[in-house]
Amino acid sequence: MLPETLELEVVTPERHVLQETAQIIELPGLDGYLGILPGHAPLITELGIGVLSYSRGTGRHYLSVIHGYAEVLPDRVIVLAEMAERAEEINLERAQAALERARERLAKPGAADIDWDRATFALQRALIRVQAASRGGPIAFAEETRAAP
Repeated sequence: MLPETLELEVVTPERHVLQETAQIIELPGLDGYLGILPGHAPLITELGIGVLSYSRGTGRHYLSVIHGYAEVLPDRVIVLAEMAERAEEINLERAQAALERARERLAKPGAADIDWDRATFALQRALIRVQAASRGGPIAFAEETRAAP
């Protein structure tokens, strides 16, 4: 018999971020998003940079997730991320300011002394934090992704 829910656990090297029960989970895999339902086939996947979402009841919840791994079992998903933040923990104004700084740094003409890997990572991190914090309400994730430019 298939389980009706999934236990979701998100952990970083610094802290235990989340432990919740969910009906559906969407993970940012390295090559795209994965949808996980109860009874999913077991797998281990590498995570990219993105927004992890899960639904519990009628609400949808969001986290920014940066790199790591996820273990998917029929009744449980464990996410081991390098960085993860719940949407409600993110200060949207600070995240938007960081996004603007990252864009300006990359847009500077003749900036040969910039560490491009670090600057690109800062841009991606700020963008994901803004996206997660902006979605914080019970809006269907699939509808938001279709409407995104």
